[in-house]
Amino acid sequence: QVQLAETGGGLVQTGDSLRLSCVASGFTFNTYVMAWFRQTPGKEREFVAAISRTDGTTYYGDSVKGRFIISRDNAKNMVYLEMNSLKPEDTAVYYCAAGVLVRTVAPPYRYWGQGTQVTVSS
Repeated sequence: QVQLAETGGGLVQTGDSLRLSCVASGFTFNTYVMAWFRQTPGKEREFVAAISRTDGTTYYGDSVKGRFIISRDNAKNMVYLEMNSLKPEDTAVYYCAAGVLVRTVAPPYRYWGQGTQVTVSS
């Protein structure tokens, strides 16, 4: 059974940092691209970041570039999102996703977590 479980969300203030974690099970983790998306009510899921299977190449959405860092630990089946200099507009539900190729849109990703809420107060 495939599972992706995000943790680490919460309520923080503008300028704070937060680290999200996602643990994967039920599939061969190091054969999948891992990504983070986020979503606010009434909007489509927005690409945040992605990381390649094994060589660590990373990709970022324009709105988070320079502030967020994605990383993975294939030995632990974990992917992380370090979020720095948080802004109120970063408030969203953050989802972990696994896919075959790096894409900046949601539909191609095969597996999804349930999401974790991040709220940034001003």
